[in-house]
Amino acid sequence: MSSSSPDRTGTNATTPGGTLVESDAPTPGGTFIESEEHTALRAAVSALGRRHGRDFDRETLWREAGKLGYLGVNLPEEYGGGGGGIVELSLVLEELGTAGCPLLMLIVSPAICGTVIARFGTDAQKRQWLPGLADGSLTMAFGITEPDAGSNSHRITTAARKAPDGGWILNGRKVFVSGVDIADATLVVGRTEDARTGRLKPCLFIVPRDAPGFTRSPIDMELRAAEKQFELVLDDVRLPADALVGDEDAGLLQLFAGLNPERVMTAAFALGMGRYALARAVEYAGTRQVWKEPIGAHQAIAHPLAQAHIELELARLMMRKAAHLYDTGADAAAGEAANMAKYAAAEACVKAVDQAVHTLGGNGLTREYGLASLVTAARVARIAPVSREMILNYISHQSLGLPKSY
Repeated sequence: MSSSSPDRTGTNATTPGGTLVESDAPTPGGTFIESEEHTALRAAVSALGRRHGRDFDRETLWREAGKLGYLGVNLPEEYGGGGGGIVELSLVLEELGTAGCPLLMLIVSPAICGTVIARFGTDAQKRQWLPGLADGSLTMAFGITEPDAGSNSHRITTAARKAPDGGWILNGRKVFVSGVDIADATLVVGRTEDARTGRLKPCLFIVPRDAPGFTRSPIDMELRAAEKQFELVLDDVRLPADALVGDEDAGLLQLFAGLNPERVMTAAFALGMGRYALARAVEYAGTRQVWKEPIGAHQAIAHPLAQAHIELELARLMMRKAAHLYDTGADAAAGEAANMAKYAAAEACVKAVDQAVHTLGGNGLTREYGLASLVTAARVARIAPVSREMILNYISHQSLGLPKSY
């Protein structure tokens, strides 16, 4: 671990039922599932978030978080990272969100791109990208969604073909790609033709931002966010042979090595937002006095807030389970848990935000209290990176064994 990130100690194990346990004794005020090191990391990131607050400057916070080692807690120590995993990185994003300053690119740059390169990249790719992704001096976007494919990754049409010089030529379009304007490169999901079967298979390519034929256009979003969304066009983009990440024949294995962390981190993003909104509502309900007692003394106000807290905590437990399974290499189990965590956190976040706004009444819609913009933002976790309906499809098929309708 880097000096700024607490070391991971204690022995973790997974029981047959998939429950995470740790050998470290619980710390006062902490939860049984967190070690002292995780509790300390949580406190340190929370302090950083509170210093920046709701009106944070994304670039300044990103730079400071990178300097302190928080952006790369999941990346290998030999490349400047913290040596931890998605457990630690999700904790960082959750606490920043709880302080009102979530960094969306944490989901993309270190979690998806950094993880994929760390697991499947060549030594040269690791040396080129991981140190910068760890300290924040380099940023990478991730392009998978296409206009006509939606949630069906099997319909991706961005094609990569071998060039005569041994390199690659990419053609296609991507939409809703976050932070391309601030990224040094984009990890693009394309498809190559299997020489044996003729079928198309997914492959991952690192596309530099200044590659000829690689253009971006901002998507006009009503959602207020520090990171912009873009449509990408790849028009005969020529890449060297070493732009390919991993094995050309690995297919979905490498793709889901990035998508499962994406779901866990989206859960962390949603949990942080929900906790932020709930804290504002609890503070208001505890001090706002219309009659004799503060409004929080009334069960009509208190019980929905208590329920929101319970649901956020339940979603957090599933997120921790998913992150632990992923970090220990249980990819199949992590896929189910990551989808469940993302679903649960999104639902809990939406409910917490709605209840927070309702608790404040008219004040909940004012800029002063910073909750109204979350009404729209909270729903992003229900939609992206995969809709809740597609998660329900996944669980019904993969977990329950029910037949597909598509």
